Amino acid sequence: MFIAYEISKQLIVSLRPLVPAIQSCDRELADQLRRAAQSVLLNLAEGQKYQNGNRKKHYEIAQGSANEVKAALDAAEAWGWLETRGEERELLDRLLAVLWKLTHAGLLQKPGERARCRDRQ
Repeated sequence: MFIAYEISKQLIVSLRPLVPAIQSCDRELADQLRRAAQSVLLNLAEGQKYQNGNRKKHYEIAQGSANEVKAALDAAEAWGWLETRGEERELLDRLLAVLWKLTHAGLLQKPGERARCRDRQ
C-alpha cells in the first residue's frame, strides 16, 4: 500500500462536502480545489511506475498541488465561506509531510554516510 496515495484519496473524500459550499460562493475556486486534489492523486499514481527522476518530478508536482489545495482552503476560510476546520486539514498536513519526505529522500542521509563520502575525496 502506498501511504501518500491512500491519504490523498481520504483527503478527496473529506473535501466532498466542502466543494459545494465553496462553489455556491465562488465557482472557480471550487473548481481549482477539485482539480488540485485530483492532481495530487493522479501524479502520485503516475510517479509510482517510475524508478528514475520522473518519479521525483511527479511527487514534486503532487506536492505543489497539495499546497494549492491548502491555499484554496485558506482562501475560502479567509472569505468566511468555511467556518470550521475539519479532518481535511489534518489529512492535508499529513500528506504534505509524507510528500516532503518523498521529494527529499535523496537528501536525507545518515550523518555517518556523509562523513564517509567526504573521506573518499
